[in-house]
Amino acid sequence: MKLNNFNKRLSIVRRWVTTTLLSLLAIALMWQGAFIPNHTAMAADFGNEVRGKASEDAGSTKDFIRDTAQEVKETARENAAKVDRATDENSFLENKAKRDAARIQEKANKDAARTQEAVDESKNFVESTVENIKDAFSN
Repeated sequence: MKLNNFNKRLSIVRRWVTTTLLSLLAIALMWQGAFIPNHTAMAADFGNEVRGKASEDAGSTKDFIRDTAQEVKETARENAAKVDRATDENSFLENKAKRDAARIQEKANKDAARTQEAVDESKNFVESTVENIKDAFSN
């Protein structure tokens, strides 16, 4: 029975401590806001910085995607050439290797294009979010 009483008192103390901390946090945030008069300028600077970083990252990601697609295509060509050298006549394996190489190259192109579209969509989403935040601070 004493254990329940102790838990009840501990629960009450926790609530008071939590309420006090949240109140102090709210006061601190309000106090900080009073000393920063130009939110719009800060949001604009931050927005331009984020937009620039998003464009830079999107460009480097697209370069990486193109390089990876090119490496996949080159590997497919090399594998088809190895099979071609291994078989002298126009055999089933040689034809299959050439078809596989063409299929791999086509898939690499499609995957690279799809991934680059996703990168563009992500960049555009970040830029529109930054614009919305800047608009919210300017009003």
